[in-house]
Amino acid sequence: MEQAALGRLQQTIDALVKERFPEGAIRQVLLLQYGDDPVVEPGEVRVRVLIPKDYEGRWERDHHAMTMELRRELAEKLPEVSELEVIPDDPDVPYDHKPRMYVGGGGWLRAGGGGDLTAVMARLGPEDLETLDSLITAGVAANRSDSVRWALARIRERPAFAKLTEWVRGLDDLKSEF
Repeated sequence: MEQAALGRLQQTIDALVKERFPEGAIRQVLLLQYGDDPVVEPGEVRVRVLIPKDYEGRWERDHHAMTMELRRELAEKLPEVSELEVIPDDPDVPYDHKPRMYVGGGGWLRAGGGGDLTAVMARLGPEDLETLDSLITAGVAANRSDSVRWALARIRERPAFAKLTEWVRGLDDLKSEF
């Protein structure tokens, strides 16, 4: 996204946040796109709301309705925003150890999920993220979740996987004999 458009988007989001939340409830609102943070996927724009670190335990209770309203308004007015994330602003705690609240967003949630889908969380290194992001950039998958599903489908197509599945079933049969 070009810098001018990003600036306008940031101003709009800042205004929406100021309308909703009382003074001091939010430290900063960050607008992140691919390359700003490893958790942001290609084509994604994420809003990260930093709250005072001593407020984290009360945040959801005190601001749940306002946060949900903000997410709905972001979805209506700014469809390019894929996720809203609320985390405590604590420089002493690394990002991946901070408690966080995701409000809507994510490719799976936008697509409506599905009764047969199970959410799975995995920690991936830079090389694995680059692989998934290449599939997205090439148009093979819409997001990282789709990239993983695509890769798993390719594994299931291999004859060696069929043999492995048979072998595992044989183990299950042996276990049942004990």
